[in-house]
Amino acid sequence: MSLFRIRLELAREKDHPEGSTQHGYEIIAPLKADGHLDAAEWKSRRDICTARRFWSGEADQHGELVRTRGGQWALSYDPATDEDDESLFRMDSHLIRQGEYVSLRGPAGQRHTFRIAAVSAA
Repeated sequence: MSLFRIRLELAREKDHPEGSTQHGYEIIAPLKADGHLDAAEWKSRRDICTARRFWSGEADQHGELVRTRGGQWALSYDPATDEDDESLFRMDSHLIRQGEYVSLRGPAGQRHTFRIAAVSAA
């Protein structure tokens, strides 16, 4: 099994011109040898594919990595509803490796870009 801890940190944006190590996510997810998310492995181990949102000045949120009805990747903090889901933009095609960038859309529709700060064995 190939589970990895993926740390995302906020990239440069208007309110954080240098980015921020205090705003981001840690996600436990399976990766294929080529560095892409492994949907088949996720399906068999989804119970341990977790997410932690850390945001300076706020309590950490703990949730899970999920697939939406449309097959997109998202983070969910309440499995009873999809209203709180944070969509990971085009994660099927993104290479998950340190230094790459990914985008995430929050439940209120705001979109942020994150730098993949670290990828390590979970």
